[in-house]
Amino acid sequence: MEVLEQAYAKLNLTLDTPFIHSNGQQEWDMLMVAIDLADTVTVKTTSQHRKIIVESTSGLLPVNERNLAYQAAQMMQKCAEQTEGVEIHIQKRIPIAAGLGGGSADAAAVMRALNRIWNLNYSEAYLAELALTIDADAPFCIYSRPARVMGRGEQVIPLKQKMPALHFVIAKPNISVSTPKLLRVVDYKTLQHGEMDKVMQATQAGDYRGLVQSMYNVLEPVTARQFPAILRIKNKMLQFGADGAQMSGTGPTVFGVTQKASRAKHIYNGIKGFVSETYLVGLAK
Repeated sequence: MEVLEQAYAKLNLTLDTPFIHSNGQQEWDMLMVAIDLADTVTVKTTSQHRKIIVESTSGLLPVNERNLAYQAAQMMQKCAEQTEGVEIHIQKRIPIAAGLGGGSADAAAVMRALNRIWNLNYSEAYLAELALTIDADAPFCIYSRPARVMGRGEQVIPLKQKMPALHFVIAKPNISVSTPKLLRVVDYKTLQHGEMDKVMQATQAGDYRGLVQSMYNVLEPVTARQFPAILRIKNKMLQFGADGAQMSGTGPTVFGVTQKASRAKHIYNGIKGFVSETYLVGLAK
């Protein structure tokens, strides 16, 4: 059987790490949204072999055990006690190592697909619990809708209210950020934490202006110290008319936000001139 899934990229409208656990794992508190920049993941099961085979349109993506989609298939095989082989094809559109959760989105897409193919009837909450063993962003990617994400990434609370209309311009500079390396240099004594209560109040009230004014990413200064291009792009976004701009995840991707499609197009045209990987996107439907 063959199933096609869209693997949506994510953006962090807020990102905070309030503290670090004694085992070295970060505690997170984030407001995340899925955007309509997506990989297309085709998952096919076969009784002809027991292997997991991953193919991708990107030559930069590993297709072995290092690939998160591969790991997701392996885990689902084990959980379901399945002997069928799994063949995965990833049509890659989400930039790699960009802070947009592309690998996690692919893994979540594989899990959703195999849940359907093998009639496992796992709930989203259970799939999210399993997904945490793959990556901290993977539980959110199971849901792929606006949510507050807490704990180590396993507490995903989808928002009950509709988000206001949001148009994003996303720019990934030609640099790669290693999340584990970056997190090792975070100094929790000097981190400037955001006000999540303000953000949630604005979101619940459908207050676009309040939401944009209270967005934050506490890791942005940490990454930007190593890669000043991040702040240059952010400032350009604001100069071209974005109502707010910040880094997503651990970077290096920067996004600008506006309520008007025409203004988003203007920002896109301005940024595209000096950042080749620039995208014009909205919220995932």
